[in-house]
Amino acid sequence: MLCETCYAQVMTDKLTDERNFVANHDILFDTICFGCTDINRPLIDDMAGSGE
Repeated sequence: MLCETCYAQVMTDKLTDERNFVANHDILFDTICFGCTDINRPLIDDMAGSGE
């Protein structure tokens, strides 16, 4: 889930493919705002392998 501004930036930078797969998540996390990072924290933690 991304705010409108972050979504527009991700689409402009073409960080996703046609299936919305992100090849380089480090660039994605550098692109999105702190609010979007907080909203997506459970997903980010799971991707990092730090899930409970």
